[in-house]
Amino acid sequence: MKLHLSNISGSNAFTGYGEGYVIVNRQRYERNLVVLPDRIVTDWQPAGFDQLGAGDFAQLAELAPEIVLLGTGSRLRFPRPELTRALIDARIGLEVMDIQAACRTYNILAAEERKVVAALLFS
Repeated sequence: MKLHLSNISGSNAFTGYGEGYVIVNRQRYERNLVVLPDRIVTDWQPAGFDQLGAGDFAQLAELAPEIVLLGTGSRLRFPRPELTRALIDARIGLEVMDIQAACRTYNILAAEERKVVAALLFS
């Protein structure tokens, strides 16, 4: 699916997605990644949803967003609460959704100039 943007100039934005990939600023990604309005982290290391650890969420907390959108692949899966302790302690919101919903929600929040992070898991 191709997404149409309104006012996110100068920020990273999802411009498309499909089965097994997303497109950020017209560049295709097929691996786990973290997208912030001002940068893209392509070396986010969890091997997949089942391998998520507390350290993965601590890494997201260090980015100091208001909210983390966790895209859990093509279906919705919730991480164990003890894994997200770093986000809770830092008072960072967490929303869990499939990757496509995370892309759409990220674009809306980024357009509002919110401090949002989209953390996407492809496996």
